[in-house]
Amino acid sequence: MSDIIQNYWQAWLWNDGYHVSGVAMTLWLLIASVACGFCLSIPLAVARVSSRRWISGPVWFYTYVFRGTPLYIQLLIFYSGVYSLHVVRSVDLLEHFFREGLNCTILAFALNTCAYTTEIFAGAIRAIPYGEIEAARALGMSPWVKYTRIIIPAMLRRALPYYSNEVILMLHATTVAFTATVPDILKVARDVNAATYASFEAFGIAAVLYACIAFALVGLFRLCENRWLAFLRPMGH
Repeated sequence: MSDIIQNYWQAWLWNDGYHVSGVAMTLWLLIASVACGFCLSIPLAVARVSSRRWISGPVWFYTYVFRGTPLYIQLLIFYSGVYSLHVVRSVDLLEHFFREGLNCTILAFALNTCAYTTEIFAGAIRAIPYGEIEAARALGMSPWVKYTRIIIPAMLRRALPYYSNEVILMLHATTVAFTATVPDILKVARDVNAATYASFEAFGIAAVLYACIAFALVGLFRLCENRWLAFLRPMGH
């Protein structure tokens, strides 16, 4: 095991100027996909709870499709299927975008986590006490002010524990990125295993790295919950 750590630790943890380490690539996949999914999910969640079917219906269909199909298949469609379309290869911008495995991976991950996050945020909006919304109306707030100052901040606070689970699950989901030849932690572990046949050490190190990242995320979200969800805790005597 010491030889493996000595010979391959740079591939996991170090950027030599030419190749990004597996940890850095995994974190980039996670941050980029979660950030894109988060930004898209806020307006989609508002549309999801709309009483107008022509607004909420397409959002429901989108979340149903991406939550009802495996992420692995979604990645294969974006990485292999979309690029095989003539209309994609005939447009330079699309051809360059879908030719890169990293772009396809981030797109698939972002759309997948966006679907789950949209439903999480939509549920948080429905859980907001109706009295808060009535109070905003009584104060004469416009729909834009009501959503930006009352509904969306309350939604983000109430959804935080559930959203933290989605981020952790998204971290675990990045393990399928090797399908698109993206050199994440698991891809490095597979390469080390193929070169050394030391399966336990290679995948064991990968498991430890994933666990360390997950524990760091759990601690970060715990701090956020203590700060922004304090008003939901029972009052002490």
